Amino acid sequence: MKELLKKIDDVQKQIHELRPLDREAVISLKDYYKIGLTWSSNALEGNTLTESETKVVIEDGLTIGGKPLKDHLEASGHADAYEEMMGLVRNKDITENNIVKLHRLFFSKIDDENAGVYRRSRVFISGSHYPLPGPENVPGLMKGCIQNIAANRNSEHPVIAAAKAHLEFVFIHPFIDGNGRIARLLMNLLLLQEGYTIALIPPVLRNEYIASIESAHKNEEDFLRLICRCVHETQKDYLRMLDL
Repeated sequence: MKELLKKIDDVQKQIHELRPLDREAVISLKDYYKIGLTWSSNALEGNTLTESETKVVIEDGLTIGGKPLKDHLEASGHADAYEEMMGLVRNKDITENNIVKLHRLFFSKIDDENAGVYRRSRVFISGSHYPLPGPENVPGLMKGCIQNIAANRNSEHPVIAAAKAHLEFVFIHPFIDGNGRIARLLMNLLLLQEGYTIALIPPVLRNEYIASIESAHKNEEDFLRLICRCVHETQKDYLRMLDL
């Protein structure tokens, strides 16, 4: 893990040396990652839109023939949540209200009644051997999650702190649906606030990603390593886009 974190730190130094970027580059990168994160995060959850179709839905407001309405709503909702996330980058903290608003923006077009509302019933994850907390425990666990995010910022490498926030959030599973996508937005918000690039988890890693979350109930190593790999690959892609 130390070797991988060192690689991340080395590339991060290169990225810092390129800043500040000109305004056009900043806007272009923001739009690029809006499509990339929306597509990849939704695809991890079974959304059938391709990356190019996601771009058409978000940027042109068009529908794709033969694709479910929910897939379109997930794309537009995630894009809205992404914009909110980008607006929080200059902050140096994350609050419960921030997380609730991200979920409300993502989920309101799909299920307005449950958007931005902690779940009021038990939920189960198919294929998992670990039960989720009861709904009565969610508010307290979320307060603890926010406290742990702040503590980990002061004690862990920024990438590890972001990955641990993702993991704790999905273990709580505070909303009726959309938890994975909010977890990845939360992780990326932490990374961005610390000056890192957005980290994309490619859908080709879906099985490894899900398995690493399951195994993290006993040992976080595989999950933390996977996130570090994704951060490193996204960093290298960032440099490639800047022709370096």
